[in-house]
Amino acid sequence: MNRKLIYTVLGGALLLGAFSLRAQEPPPSPDAVEPGGPMGPRMEILGFEEMHPGKIVTGAPYSAVAVTETKQTLADGNVIDRKVQSNVYRDSQGRTRRETTFAGVGTLPASGQPRSMVMIHDPVAGTAFVLHADQKTAEQLPAPQKGARNTDNVQGRMEAHFDKEVANGTLKKEDLGIQTINGVSAQGTRYTRTIPAGQIGNAIAITIVNERWYSSDLQVVVKSVRNDPRLGQVTYTLTSVQRTEPAASLFTVPSDYSVKQAKPRGQGRRGLGGPGGPPPPDAETAPPAPPAE
Repeated sequence: MNRKLIYTVLGGALLLGAFSLRAQEPPPSPDAVEPGGPMGPRMEILGFEEMHPGKIVTGAPYSAVAVTETKQTLADGNVIDRKVQSNVYRDSQGRTRRETTFAGVGTLPASGQPRSMVMIHDPVAGTAFVLHADQKTAEQLPAPQKGARNTDNVQGRMEAHFDKEVANGTLKKEDLGIQTINGVSAQGTRYTRTIPAGQIGNAIAITIVNERWYSSDLQVVVKSVRNDPRLGQVTYTLTSVQRTEPAASLFTVPSDYSVKQAKPRGQGRRGLGGPGGPPPPDAETAPPAPPAE
């Protein structure tokens, strides 16, 4: 995954997740089981498993280390193994912070250090920032424009579509019971989708399996594993979970940072400093999903 693609993905992610940067369980989405959409699989590879829209989670503070690893075997036998690690925090008010370092994605010209990103979302103040430590600047993300799509409605439509697929047998859903993962009790669910032979030009059927373990106590996904023969295996794990209140300073812009406004969607460059919406199709975009019914 090249540098340009990384920043294109991040640009869309920042805008799409600016006011929904919370650590709670999303409804299963088509990308969660059938990673064919433009954002789903690459978001997870980049370590944004917790960037899901939904209600603000209060009264359940924690800090943890989130690890996302993707393993892909190429046709010539070569293996690509990438790992992204993030420090994640949530306080009792529902404010969140994610610190991610992108190893192997180039270094900062001035310091030679790996590129990193810090995102802060404060639902109390209704603000979201991207911190640039190398420049000591904070980029305030724009509020959703009037008339923007309602997240709850989008989730409701996805849930309805998933229920329909489960009912007609297109998607299989299994209860895996309760398991303790890294000290956190979580409920497991497995979703299996089979793409029939010939549906997308495939010679034989393709089976995609996604397992997700969700803690109703913390209201976070503590582990997920997705296996897709086309993309390999992506594993997300929440480790080193601490159930204490994080320092309040983590959710504020440092006093020695200058604050600037990010350009609204569709303006400026489509990179880390100027969210421009979801990335366009490119050579590294995941294969298209089967058409919805």
